[in-house]
Amino acid sequence: MPHIKNALIRYRIIDKCIGNKYSPFPSKRDLREACEEALYGSIDGEHICDSTIEKDIFNMRMEHDAPIKYSKLNLGYYYENPNFSINDIPLTEDELSSISFAAKTLMQFKNVNMFRHFGSAIDKIVDRISVSNDDNGEIIQFEKSISGEGNEFLTPILDAIKEELLVTFDYTSFISGEMKPRKVLPLLLKEYSNRWYLISFDLNKDDYITYSLDRIEDLVITTDKMKRPSDFNPDNYFKYSIGITSGNQSPEIVRFKANNIASRYIDSLPFHSSQRILDMHEEGYTFELKVNISEELIRSMLSYGGEISVLKPRSLKDEIEKRASEILNS
Repeated sequence: MPHIKNALIRYRIIDKCIGNKYSPFPSKRDLREACEEALYGSIDGEHICDSTIEKDIFNMRMEHDAPIKYSKLNLGYYYENPNFSINDIPLTEDELSSISFAAKTLMQFKNVNMFRHFGSAIDKIVDRISVSNDDNGEIIQFEKSISGEGNEFLTPILDAIKEELLVTFDYTSFISGEMKPRKVLPLLLKEYSNRWYLISFDLNKDDYITYSLDRIEDLVITTDKMKRPSDFNPDNYFKYSIGITSGNQSPEIVRFKANNIASRYIDSLPFHSSQRILDMHEEGYTFELKVNISEELIRSMLSYGGEISVLKPRSLKDEIEKRASEILNS
């Protein structure tokens, strides 16, 4: 399904490029770079090769009767019929299925203030393209958010991020239960486990701090401006994180063993994208990760009980053993 969906997306990108009258006769390289940038955010050829584009053009000709021709004079592709567009072709079953899944996902946010004005459009899509079976009832269920507290702050915080404005608010700590005033430069909004979080630069702490929106009160957008710190990169900030806990600290190598059953689960649903198998033996697998040690990692490992044994680093092993001992002695 993902390969089919990506191909359909590439067809429409290629169609748009060939039909662009302001930049006619795109080359094979132009088409490859346009597809790769749209799908993967890069143009280095790591994800899409020239042969993929050749196959796409062939399939567009065969499956969609696209009148694609190559001009030796202009060294690029064009439509023999300039009025042709693949967008005029009815959506396939695979495309309808992809849109259905996207619409169901959007439904989770239709009541969030910043998305509310899209609510009627989402309803129309869901009504037109249903993934339910009339005889058997609902056949797909998505995870639903239990709490929407703090969602009213999404729009003003987003505006503050765009305008580089400082914000103030009162925040209740999970650990101490105390409410304290904060003054921060908002940098990034991130959704995790049905909650929204604000990643910010806290002026008092002189550090990057993550705040949960459901524990924010009395948010005020000030008129004070502040430039985003040069060392903050949204793309890399969570590169080595598991969950919402992150930062600019260096990641560590984590190594652990898991028994046969747990190994299969962990291999099919990795803790992190850096996870790899170091060894496969009779008792199970040995895994390695390159991550920030976080509360989310510790809780994830503890969820497997005695099926996981941490090998390194020592600090993580000690913490896992300490908490396991507390569970047994409680």
